Amino acid sequence: MDGALLVTGTGSDAGKSVFVAGLCRHLARKGVRVAPFKAQNMSLNSAVTADGGEIGRAQAMQAAAAGIVPEVAMNPVLLKPNSDRGSQVIVMGEATGDTDAVAYQEHKAGLLDVVSGALADLQFRHDVVICEGAGSPAEINLRSHDLVNMGLARTAGLPTVLLGDIDRGGVFAALYGTLALLEPGDQALVAGFVINKFRGDAAMLDPGLDQLAALTGRPTLGVLPWIDGLWIDVEDSLGLDGPRPEPQPPVGAEGLDVAVVRLPQLSNFTDMDPLAAEPGVRVTFTDRPHDVARADLVILPGTKATVADLTWVRRRHIDGALIDRAARGAPILGICGGYQMLGHTIDDRVESRAGQVDGLNLLPVGTVFADRKVLARPSGSSPVFDGVAASGYEIHHGRSTVSGGTPLLRTLSGIEEGCMSAAVMGTAWHGLLESDGFRRALLSWVARATGRHFVAAEVTFAAVRDAQLDRLGDLVGDHVDGGALEALIGRGVPAGLPVIAPAGAVHP
Repeated sequence: MDGALLVTGTGSDAGKSVFVAGLCRHLARKGVRVAPFKAQNMSLNSAVTADGGEIGRAQAMQAAAAGIVPEVAMNPVLLKPNSDRGSQVIVMGEATGDTDAVAYQEHKAGLLDVVSGALADLQFRHDVVICEGAGSPAEINLRSHDLVNMGLARTAGLPTVLLGDIDRGGVFAALYGTLALLEPGDQALVAGFVINKFRGDAAMLDPGLDQLAALTGRPTLGVLPWIDGLWIDVEDSLGLDGPRPEPQPPVGAEGLDVAVVRLPQLSNFTDMDPLAAEPGVRVTFTDRPHDVARADLVILPGTKATVADLTWVRRRHIDGALIDRAARGAPILGICGGYQMLGHTIDDRVESRAGQVDGLNLLPVGTVFADRKVLARPSGSSPVFDGVAASGYEIHHGRSTVSGGTPLLRTLSGIEEGCMSAAVMGTAWHGLLESDGFRRALLSWVARATGRHFVAAEVTFAAVRDAQLDRLGDLVGDHVDGGALEALIGRGVPAGLPVIAPAGAVHP
């Protein structure tokens, strides 16, 4: 098999990332050299590649599903929102500056060659590339400069499937309407549909599927059932509003409650996935001071807008709950931007351009923002937890200087990182909680600090994640017409697919 496929969706959080991951795992298990690709991603969840580039975390997860190492070519353009109107633009793994939505549309034309080159490179080195669209291809106001949905499909000649989320209702209208709004040349590349998150007997859909095929001339290639617990590496913050699995029963007599402050510009919230995988650990994202006060552990997570989100923390009176926790010795962990907030000062003339502002003064740490972003994949150990092994990745403009407390981490080269003072700790390392030994030591310390009869389980998070990816591969293998998909990938779109009225305006 040799070729490529584009997976688009009727909207955000329809399940494109999950479907692409499942398809990558399904093909990889058949011996196909497959790679994921997303031309342009907008997400605050990112990962660092082995060569020090930054890509969307979903593409790193999809690479794991494919059994390959993530690289910047898999996500050549990443937008990281830093306000309601603007984003940082990352091209081929490196930050190139900030832009607003209008200016970025004008900038897109210059990125098409970058995107096309990255896709061609992946195609040269792999049998199959599974491309993921963004949002909906029927964003007709953006079509003229599109480089991630049908603009990419037209440029690269990609057969396309359209995926709809039936759990939200109206899936037939969404599938038909999305196709009908596309211009004729775009419609010609859409070869079929996939329905996601169906609950119940799939036979109930048959009359609707038959009518959809009659109306559009295109088959539904699969109906994916709803599966509980597919929560690891969620890309979009919309996923935080959906149902999350109940924690497994605790190993000991009691469990632990972890409250994560849901910052407006919350980033890399996948840092909490390892905690949610622990038996007896309940993870809640919250913006209520009451939840912050009562939890066994509070995490102040990463953010793309540290100073602005610190102002929000104060406006929501969460600062008082954190200060009270520190005074009574209740555990707090800050990660990246959250770590910076816990310090005494932040000097930011890069992101917010606010200059020096006061932090929460719960750690003896001062942070100064620099123009160049730190991107690294450090590893080492934790002095405060008996030298247990630890690793993570860094994505930040802030350089933090520690003037007291105890180093939380020490790299293999002996560099001290992070800080712990009484029951408050912080680190710049994302992904730290994926280190099984460190996570168990942290949870055991929280249990001792709170008097909980909690016992850390022998969970291996890498195995948990891999099992999830296997579930996705099974989902695709069991519920999608694999022969039809492979034919699309290998032979392209069948000729003569009908154009559905009204069809959008033609773009060059």
